[in-house]
Amino acid sequence: MMSKQTDSRATGKFRRVQPVPMGHARWTKGFFADRFELCKNVILPRMREALEHPENSACLSNFRVGAGLEDGTHRGTNWSDGDCYKWLEALAHVYAVTHDPQLDQEMDYWIDLIARTQAEDGYISTQTQLNPKKKRWAHPGLHELYNMGHLMTAAAVHYQATQKRHFVEVAERTANYLFELFAPLPDELAHFGFNPSQIMGAVDLYRVTGNERYLELARIFVEMRGRKSRKEVAHGDTGAWGDRQFLGDQNQDRVPLREETEAVGHCVTGPYLWCGAADVVAESGDAELLAALRRIWHDVVERKMYVTGALGPYHHGISIRGDVVHEAFGRAYELPNATAYNETCANISNAMWNKRLLELTGDAVFTDVIERVMFNSGLSGMSLDGTAFTYTNPLARSRWTPMLSQDAQSRWTVFHCYCCPPQEARTLASLQEWIYGISENALWIHLYGGSELVTDIPGLGHVRLTQETDFPWDGKVTVHIQECPDGEWTLYLRIPSWAEGASLKINGTGWSEVLQPGSYHAIRRSWQAGDRLTLELPMQVRFIMAHPEVESAYHQLAVMRGPMVYCLEGVDLPGGTAVHEVRLRRRGKIDIERDPSLPGNPVILDVEGTRLPAIDWDGQLYAELPGSDPVPLRFKLIPYFMWLNRGQHEMRVWLPFE
Repeated sequence: MMSKQTDSRATGKFRRVQPVPMGHARWTKGFFADRFELCKNVILPRMREALEHPENSACLSNFRVGAGLEDGTHRGTNWSDGDCYKWLEALAHVYAVTHDPQLDQEMDYWIDLIARTQAEDGYISTQTQLNPKKKRWAHPGLHELYNMGHLMTAAAVHYQATQKRHFVEVAERTANYLFELFAPLPDELAHFGFNPSQIMGAVDLYRVTGNERYLELARIFVEMRGRKSRKEVAHGDTGAWGDRQFLGDQNQDRVPLREETEAVGHCVTGPYLWCGAADVVAESGDAELLAALRRIWHDVVERKMYVTGALGPYHHGISIRGDVVHEAFGRAYELPNATAYNETCANISNAMWNKRLLELTGDAVFTDVIERVMFNSGLSGMSLDGTAFTYTNPLARSRWTPMLSQDAQSRWTVFHCYCCPPQEARTLASLQEWIYGISENALWIHLYGGSELVTDIPGLGHVRLTQETDFPWDGKVTVHIQECPDGEWTLYLRIPSWAEGASLKINGTGWSEVLQPGSYHAIRRSWQAGDRLTLELPMQVRFIMAHPEVESAYHQLAVMRGPMVYCLEGVDLPGGTAVHEVRLRRRGKIDIERDPSLPGNPVILDVEGTRLPAIDWDGQLYAELPGSDPVPLRFKLIPYFMWLNRGQHEMRVWLPFE
């Protein structure tokens, strides 16, 4: 039985496409339905255990101390609170679908402690409240705004899921405190907002309360970026979290956002800023701000995004303007594979940003990026059983690959920086809200997967439909319209950019119009209950080349099928064969197979290639090419997101070819 939640009060009046209200869509069967169930039954309970683990960096116990239930001081990172709020947000998204009373009780317990932890003036950040050595607003690295922003978002989601106001009341006190502090634009706080979840949070809170000051607060934070000149170099440590790491390009703070032309700096703080700015555009119609976001988007997608949809080549480096940066964008086309950072939070924030641009414009290019992320780098950071995670998501690994900051040889359950697991959890818990969109007299299908929608279309009325499909393993999608009112309305079907030759039947009759890849195909007619659409998306294997300036992928190919990027993992090679010795035969025979030994019975590719003669590389940097010929070799490719689930092995996405 589908539940219907009350939608937020302010609806993003400048969006072309509105998201469907929370609780109106759900996964029913297949790829993401399985992951929603995994999130509900495994990820969230195991995450609660991790958040209570004494060695983890995100710690729920801080709220028990803050509420006076336990003695102690702050534990974990400065951003621990925000990661706990992301976990609570995930609980609320799941509750909106399941109405599980135990989830309701769990949320109420923690919300009560959060409310009791909050200071009388509305401030809340346990890393300063429970540590007398840390003072409010002493340094951007304290992540106060990150924590408060995720609180506001979690509270808004909780209200939409439950219609309870107690968490929103905490968030309103926080937002009112921030408004009084930042509205005068004090110079000493001009460069705060590192990891700016507070912009999205303020708009989320505005949407459930209708309080205009929260929208104004979001606008203030957008305009703060780059407002004050940063010609000087700050005093203090230049390390990863020292003073200089929060200056200039690292924090997208050297150039005002309205003037920016390139993606620079930290690959989470950038997309978080752009998400927040897009939210402001959705409520204000600010065309200049949208134009800036489009410029940055083109720079990212055309010059700085990995084939997996991931963001972030640098562990540490120097920006194009000479600023010290970490976890960051590099120069155009600088996309190393083995040492790629590609933080899971960054990859998912790329999808979040593109979702907002999609809703502002109705342009399918943004949905293509969402799909690229969510079937590849948005999932690769989590084990297939939902119990272990990785922070970084490289595109290659060998026995020579160094383990740099946040890298790990195997997946972990607790970590010294635990921001990525709750980011994964809240995304999988809410992805059903991304499947469909609505506009005046129109319904949009963004993502394909077994699902059900029960909602009201503006200007039309009540609609109920379902999708049946084994996507992404199979390209057949059947849409059943089960209820709809009389009269004409438009159904927008997304045709992915990779789906050249897609075809459509309506009630068994072929559709004569060309389905243009990379677009939404509009079908306007008087739909009736019982109508059935059958969309066929071609799922042929495709060889992908990178721009010639991407040196790390020169004369190599990535293999894709549908939205999936594939990779070669060493476990799938004959004993003694190294991944770097393998060449892909471009015109070789490819067998498409299902593999029931892997969770979800995925499609794997059995491909033809060759193996170069082995060379003993120990003690030498260069070696002469052996005279013997390569030998034929067949090997399997698996979906990239599934790597590092069968032990520690070499891996490559980009493969040399012949």
